[in-house]
Amino acid sequence: MSETTTKGQDFESALEQASQSVAEFDDHRSGFIPWLQHLLHTNPSLVPLIVLVLSTLSLGVYIDWGAISVGLGIASPEEVSNGSFRFFKAFTLTLILQQVQIVGVLAAAQTLIILTAGIDLSVGAIAVLCSVIMGQFTFRYGIPPAVSIAIGLAFGTAIGAASGWLVSRVKLPPFIVTLGMWQIVLAANYLYSANETIRSQDIEARAPLLQLLGTKYTIYGATFTLGVISMLIIAFALAYALRSTPWGRHVYAVGDDPEAAELAGVNRHRTLISVYMLAGLICAFAGWVMIGRFGSVSPSATTGVIGNIQAITAVVIGGISLFGGRGSILGALFGALIVGVFELGLRMAGADPQWTFLLIGVLIIGAVAVDQWIRKVSI
Repeated sequence: MSETTTKGQDFESALEQASQSVAEFDDHRSGFIPWLQHLLHTNPSLVPLIVLVLSTLSLGVYIDWGAISVGLGIASPEEVSNGSFRFFKAFTLTLILQQVQIVGVLAAAQTLIILTAGIDLSVGAIAVLCSVIMGQFTFRYGIPPAVSIAIGLAFGTAIGAASGWLVSRVKLPPFIVTLGMWQIVLAANYLYSANETIRSQDIEARAPLLQLLGTKYTIYGATFTLGVISMLIIAFALAYALRSTPWGRHVYAVGDDPEAAELAGVNRHRTLISVYMLAGLICAFAGWVMIGRFGSVSPSATTGVIGNIQAITAVVIGGISLFGGRGSILGALFGALIVGVFELGLRMAGADPQWTFLLIGVLIIGAVAVDQWIRKVSI
């Protein structure tokens, strides 16, 4: 009995001397680089925002250096060729917004698809076809413009639903489905319209509602159109929905790991189809924005051919992972603005237009490389 008591006392004394700290993992990611990597992983739109600010500042300083040097007292107005601001003024900066409004809306649709680890090559073609439907239904059949617009929006949603069903239920690769849909929609566009353009004068006289999103408002030199305002509303609304609603979390879950999402109770099929339908609706809305931007309805608009490439470019530069499950709508908006800044800035600087494509190509490769580096934080 005394031996048992002694062993118990030894055990209690050893227990009292034991460490009281709870189990914890060693942090082998300490330091600035791992901290930066984690920061960019949790804030995917931060990289494109930084690039946007730096590119705007650098191009603006280069273009407006004469006016800046005069303002700082470095030079006199007589010593510079142009002492007034050209880039750093409200009109020019809002002109960039006007130039990217169509691509910005298409990029929002493309982002939704890419977040589910897919890709949509038909976004531009859907926009053009839906703009043609809005115009032709109004002028060919005499349908009120408001109804024609609603029909165009419904048609875009239906195309998205068809693509979503093929991807989700038939299990075809998104690349193949949307590549085929791109060809089908382009051909339907030319066959239905007979390549007939509806002139802006006719639209302005008979159906001004079709040009509504081209309405301009000037505030202290800054010019905004309803199309630009609509682009910003779509971007912020989708950003909120993806971040703060169950549907948004389902979208990220399906894109990151569809099997795990299903095991967690997410309806993968319903989520995918809803994403493609919403993307189709947004593309159709981009068609309405096109009418406001160009004033006319043209089945041969270049958006039908290169709109998908422009949207993918904005999405990739915007930091959205092509592997799905990571990214932000605001990042895609920043990506579209980066392209717009380079296009307008280099043109104002008198540079060869090919430099724009060269720099955008570098940005695309760099954005994917950064994404791969950021993804290592989760390994």
